[in-house]
Amino acid sequence: MKRRTAMGLALKTAAAIATAGGVARAIPATAAPAEAELAFTPATELARLVAAGQVSATELATLFLERIDRLNPALNAFTTVMRQQALAQAADLDTRQARGERLGPLHGVPIVVKDEDHVEGIVTTYGGGAFSVPAARDSAVVARLRAAGAVILGKTTMPEFGIWAFTESDAHGITRNPWDLSRSTAGSSGGTAAAVAAGLAPLGVGGDGGGSIRLPSSWCGLFGLKPQLGRVSAAPNRELWNNLGVIGCLSRSVGDSALFYDITQGSTPGVDIYSAGALDGTFSAAAATPPGPLRIAISTKPASLAATVDPETAAALESLGRLLESLGHHVFHGEPAYPDITAAFEPMWLVSPAAESRRADHPELLELRTKELALYAMAFDNPVALGAARAATDAVIGAVMPFFDTADVLITPTTPGPAWPVGQLTGMDFHGAALKSLPAASWTNIWNVCGNPAAAIPTGFSGGGLPLSAQLIGPPNSELRLISLAAQIEQARPWSGTRPSIH
Repeated sequence: MKRRTAMGLALKTAAAIATAGGVARAIPATAAPAEAELAFTPATELARLVAAGQVSATELATLFLERIDRLNPALNAFTTVMRQQALAQAADLDTRQARGERLGPLHGVPIVVKDEDHVEGIVTTYGGGAFSVPAARDSAVVARLRAAGAVILGKTTMPEFGIWAFTESDAHGITRNPWDLSRSTAGSSGGTAAAVAAGLAPLGVGGDGGGSIRLPSSWCGLFGLKPQLGRVSAAPNRELWNNLGVIGCLSRSVGDSALFYDITQGSTPGVDIYSAGALDGTFSAAAATPPGPLRIAISTKPASLAATVDPETAAALESLGRLLESLGHHVFHGEPAYPDITAAFEPMWLVSPAAESRRADHPELLELRTKELALYAMAFDNPVALGAARAATDAVIGAVMPFFDTADVLITPTTPGPAWPVGQLTGMDFHGAALKSLPAASWTNIWNVCGNPAAAIPTGFSGGGLPLSAQLIGPPNSELRLISLAAQIEQARPWSGTRPSIH
């Protein structure tokens, strides 16, 4: 389909989008107005439009691929754009729809996948240049999304093995923030965040081992839920970063993330070490149901390191507290008894990517920082040290969990403040990169140690026009509560109507 056809598609669907709650805005002349509206339409509504025959899967794939062609050179959000595969997949979905086959909940909806999850036939780069063999099959999360009808547009950038809090690598360069190209997306799911925030896909797959869904969501103005440990299968891996890592979603709306988790939740028997507790309902139903009065604690104290919260972030947090009070919640200031998590977090953070690096097809092409990390990891890569780290994890959980006897939800900053400038890792060795990265995760990494669900939610903008964010944390297996509360906040104070300058 040529570009004029995509523009015609935009005009054809303008009325449908307007009735679906699409936001009318002035946009640059480089994109037809309705085309941009379609690009920023939620995944749930795109699926409805495709099912209703108002737009085809092929038309949607073509539109988003054209946006990638136009905007990705400035953003650098992709390691691989799967143009031919996406168009072939979309055409097949259109054929199946024309035959009257049953449609999946994401039928025809384009998505992107962080480059640590396998997509059949595509090299999984893990953010670096040391891998060259294409994946033999989809990972569990990708297979479930594909079975639901999602069209995979491409693989997104990340720092090598997701180690760092900034999406910068020797092999793929720097990924830039759509709100300000001189600013970082954070990491490690930075490519997915840039793509979703810029309207290159409505949602995308990310991963979180210390904040890697929440940090990019914070800096790119997105909703990003880190689910409970074991909620989404890590297969073909038995686990991700031992007990730290989970796979999840970054999206522009709470409802889109809810649909993602309804599709992808569940462990793979015989593969996953961790399995989350059962939930009483669906994510999508939770997003459509008010949570009822909650006890909500607000704290700006960092859980680890000596980070300082930015005044605008703190003010946005207080404003959110007042909104929650007006919605009927009991809001108070309080904080858990945060212990030092170093003994629990550091060994897993070191040992797991070191093990991943040993699978490299071309180990000589690993970044120097990664090679240095692997050397430091050797001190912890033994049963005694890992056993001590697991005991330290249990101690952290024992110290923190009693707080949730007095609060249903804890709200903190997600990041110290709005997005930092790009180039944070330039010239940095392992120690320098660690000193840069860990403060950015001062409010997030403890919840990877504990395993609790936690979500980044937009709270407005800085005076410089950069997104601000708060983190919602609940007790174990409380994703539905967080989704319900986040959706209530989104309805009371919508954020999706404001778009980045690059769109």
